[in-house]
Amino acid sequence: MEATLESPLELFTADIDNIASLVFGTMLGLEIEADDRDWRPCDEHITAAVYFGGDWQGGLLVECGRAVARGVTERLMNIPPDSQTNDDLLDAMGELANQLGGNMKSLMPRGVTLSIPAVVDGSDYSMRLCGGQRARRRSFRCHFGHFWITIVEVAPRDRR
Repeated sequence: MEATLESPLELFTADIDNIASLVFGTMLGLEIEADDRDWRPCDEHITAAVYFGGDWQGGLLVECGRAVARGVTERLMNIPPDSQTNDDLLDAMGELANQLGGNMKSLMPRGVTLSIPAVVDGSDYSMRLCGGQRARRRSFRCHFGHFWITIVEVAPRDRR
């Protein structure tokens, strides 16, 4: 009888706290803490996403307000907030999603691929990964404010 493994979504939800702490600490020199803040859409949100393909399919999203994006941009690109352009914010957030996704990918089954980042400015959008899906969202805070990391899993074809 073949053992059934837990869904990577369940397994990786536990790892996201460690991965986020590692990436924020190493890349940005920021300490973060997980918290229970509810997510609410706002016009000031920036969402950066990477997508996984192969034996496990899904995505990772990083969502934050502009204050956090400015702080990330300042730390990552060494650009003071008053000199940052909107493109700088979007590039920095895309790189942050790429780093988080790359660290998650290292825990996934062999053969999983990672897309280039996609970034959305604002909250008037919707996202759908084709197929049945489940998601887990975690809330964090740092010196610059709150942000959320969401892992989305597309159900394997045999479970749809």
